[in-house]
Amino acid sequence: MTSTSDSLGQLSAVLGEAQVDTAAAAQTRYGQDTTGAQRRLAGAVRVRSLEEVRKVVALTAHQGQALHPISTGRNWGYGSSLPAGQDCILLDLGAMNRILEFDADLGIITLEPGVTQADLASFLAQGQHPYLVPVTGAGPSCSLLANALERGYGVTPHTDHFAAVTDLQAVMPDGTVSHSMLHEAAGARTAGLYRWGLGPYSAGLFTQSGFGIVTRISLALARKVDVTQVALFSLRHADLIEPAVAAVRAILTRLPGIVGGINLMNQHRVLAMSAPYPWESVGPDGLLPEAVVQALGQQYQVFPWTGFCTLYGPNRMVKAARAEIRAALRGLASRLLFITPQRARQLHRLSRLMPGALGHRLHRLTGTLAQSLDLVAGQPNETALPLAYWRHRNPPTGSPRQPARDGCGLMWYAPLVPMQAKSVSTYQKLVTQTCTEHGIEPLITFTTLNDRCFDSTVPILFDRTDPAAVQRAQQCFESLLFKGRESGFFPYRLPVDAMPLLRQLAPAATAFHERLMRTFDPQRLLAPGRYS
Repeated sequence: MTSTSDSLGQLSAVLGEAQVDTAAAAQTRYGQDTTGAQRRLAGAVRVRSLEEVRKVVALTAHQGQALHPISTGRNWGYGSSLPAGQDCILLDLGAMNRILEFDADLGIITLEPGVTQADLASFLAQGQHPYLVPVTGAGPSCSLLANALERGYGVTPHTDHFAAVTDLQAVMPDGTVSHSMLHEAAGARTAGLYRWGLGPYSAGLFTQSGFGIVTRISLALARKVDVTQVALFSLRHADLIEPAVAAVRAILTRLPGIVGGINLMNQHRVLAMSAPYPWESVGPDGLLPEAVVQALGQQYQVFPWTGFCTLYGPNRMVKAARAEIRAALRGLASRLLFITPQRARQLHRLSRLMPGALGHRLHRLTGTLAQSLDLVAGQPNETALPLAYWRHRNPPTGSPRQPARDGCGLMWYAPLVPMQAKSVSTYQKLVTQTCTEHGIEPLITFTTLNDRCFDSTVPILFDRTDPAAVQRAQQCFESLLFKGRESGFFPYRLPVDAMPLLRQLAPAATAFHERLMRTFDPQRLLAPGRYS
């Protein structure tokens, strides 16, 4: 086996020194992570083309050097740029940032790993193309391809982002280029029309795995519609969450294709997005006392639960959908407001005219609301990113925000939860109790993935500069993972430090994945330890 320094030297000779980092330089550039995870990096290499990827893969495979690909490295709360294993060379695909093809009539776009939400928004705006960016709360600077391969989701019409992937291209561990059978037999245009392709469906192997390095994907974009609107509603009492779950199921069942997604957020979660953290009110356990949370709720008019339902469609259909939503929420919602992005921006401008502390709070709230509605209208922004900074004592100002660089402590617990009243009630009690036991503010969101299942996102926020706080956060995550599993809740994705737990919790499945991987990668050099 060639030494790492020899590997980096040969990579520099092939690509140029500017594209290769030593281990120390890689640690500085890529080594920070919001979860507090730490990895020994062997180096990093930045590539600009498919051919350069193939050269790097061939060279590192020949030398027996482990390689870990990243797109933009902004996997906040799950590992950022870090690999699952130690001593990998990072393969940074961020400079591969071209939009390769676009069918403006059918809405099929083909792009590289470095294309971000902001890049696609700019491309669509410049061409006046009537399509939506599949946005997420991670921010405008995050990769579309990487989010789809992590099976990310949003609340726009194409909720499941990998479900919108119609075709992909990957470099295999031996340096060969893999296409789907339909792509090879009929060409890229035909393959881009039909996600299932021809023969065995192989594209799924490249999600949450190290089977290959995906260098391009084709996406079906959702077309803009006449009306984009949000239904905002509040639940005055915490125990209304159970009947609200039944109402959410009814809305999704009755309005397929009109409702993009529905969020239910507890009071803590909404306050984390709209109010500064009141450090002066922290209790002896390091958390906000319940009385303080309730007082903040009164100040900012945030009830125990807030609902956020997105609507897309022609005006007459949206009008009919509003009536269905009113009927479903009758007797539950204390406040129900239908609002468009344009109206939200107008309210934000008007709030500037209100004087005093109340005016300041209202301006902050309407600003968050306006940005949230722009997000569901397919305009990427940073409206969700301040959440990562809520318990940061000295958050940097300005934009763009980068939580890993800025010292934020954030780890996501994101389990799948059955869309049933008792399951949701059991789950939210489990999360609240477990988080408070570990000194973590219990912030909970439920997001609909379909009419059967929520994904719940719980941001574990902590002081990354305090080793004891990092340890508590990691212990909180593991406690949530195991307690949730006992009650039937388990994450759809995991942070890098949780990968070893999979072998313990799913030994037969991970062994099967290993058998498959060794067929393509006998030395297990590509993304070792990732979901296996």
